[in-house]
Amino acid sequence: MKTRKSIPGNGLQVLLGPCFALLALLGLLAVSGCLDEPEIDERWTLVEFLSTDPVPGEDLDPDQPLTVAVSGQITYRAIRTGFLVAEVRFSDNLGPANMVLDPDDQTLHTAHQVEQVLNNSVTAGRGTKAVTGFDHLMQKVDFSFDAVVPSEMFGGDPDSTAYRGLFLVLYLAEGEEIELEDGRDSLVVTPMPVDEYEVLYTGFVLDLLTPGAGGTQ
Repeated sequence: MKTRKSIPGNGLQVLLGPCFALLALLGLLAVSGCLDEPEIDERWTLVEFLSTDPVPGEDLDPDQPLTVAVSGQITYRAIRTGFLVAEVRFSDNLGPANMVLDPDDQTLHTAHQVEQVLNNSVTAGRGTKAVTGFDHLMQKVDFSFDAVVPSEMFGGDPDSTAYRGLFLVLYLAEGEEIELEDGRDSLVVTPMPVDEYEVLYTGFVLDLLTPGAGGTQ
């Protein structure tokens, strides 16, 4: 009768080889699950409102001067030097009908919307502060300034009013001081492009009553 010769260890290797491969795969999956990329507001420099006056949704009388107070904050994710700008912007082609901004939505979509407002509007009043910072620094900046409601806001076809808007925005910019013809100094600001500088902006639409309403609801 033939006897089967056993080879110590071979059977164990055959069984454990696939097991080790399976365990290694499961380990990699577990590690990759723990190392998911952080949200964009934890990777990009974040610009946000801490408080504003006026607040979103507040009815404003366009016949009265607009006094703006903003407390903003920058959370840096890289070295940035420039100006933080709180600004009221008027657009004759963007308004409540085609531009909805949520100041609590700290996403790339909102940052691109603010960038769109900046590219399609003119200033109606602003405050600027020189800033510089590095990764993980949180910097609070306060502003107080006056703004005006342009007469074009309610001019022309009444049906187009919903496509004209006044916005309060907060963003980072590069700045250059120039001398005006009358000898005064002026600061020209250029918004830092969102994607190039990896920065998230914020803002919202200012709600205006019909002129002559006198603050009545």
